[in-house]
Amino acid sequence: MQAAPPDRAVTPLTRTHAHNDYEHARPLLDALDQGFCSVEADIWLSQDKLLVAHTPLGIRTGRTLQALYLDPLRERAKANGGKVYPSGPPFHLLIDVKTDAKKTYAELTKVLQGYADILTVVRDGKLEAKAVTVVISGNCDRDAITKQQVRYAAIDGHPSDLDSDAPAALVPWVSASWASQFKWNGTGSMPDAERTKLKAYVAKAHKDKRLVRFWATPDRPEVWRELLTADADLINTDRLADLRAFLVKKDVRKP
Repeated sequence: MQAAPPDRAVTPLTRTHAHNDYEHARPLLDALDQGFCSVEADIWLSQDKLLVAHTPLGIRTGRTLQALYLDPLRERAKANGGKVYPSGPPFHLLIDVKTDAKKTYAELTKVLQGYADILTVVRDGKLEAKAVTVVISGNCDRDAITKQQVRYAAIDGHPSDLDSDAPAALVPWVSASWASQFKWNGTGSMPDAERTKLKAYVAKAHKDKRLVRFWATPDRPEVWRELLTADADLINTDRLADLRAFLVKKDVRKP
């Protein structure tokens, strides 16, 4: 797999998250073509390989995390002077662990160390940002990640982390399912009480320098608009081109 040409004129949109990115026709590359700055890959540990798939039935030997994501991202970063996009906004790779947390993260650690040239690293609490920041979700071995003196991955937090004193370098995101927090499904106007709750939720996360992402959101412009208004950081979507068109029309690009 080859990365998209570095001279392609695309404006990166930092509020975009490609949900289950690997299910698109061209994993990663479709997202890059649309200027997405965050992509999501589910991984399964199988015979010491980290394979990308949504369910066990979708596992294929050649679809490794390295082949689909890490290798093309490295190629892209080398072509763009150490950035995924020439203009250099942050880029996130959300890795959703589907198999045993400890065993999978132990193998993942070894893999990520091989990409130290492009991955954001924390050494003894000091963060060095690079082309790609990895965030671990799903079956996340929070204890192992927290204890690492040198680590190439951070933790995808839960709503309970809104009250956590963990540093943002360790828990940079707070993610939750939309339905766990809100009843509104995008039909009609968002209730005032829920709009107020959304804004307070985002503000609380931002106070601790954490990004906000909701998953399983109703994938429609009415919800995207409310997320933008509330200053949510990442809009979760399967509709890459539609979200890009919406954001470009709004001309909203969170720095």
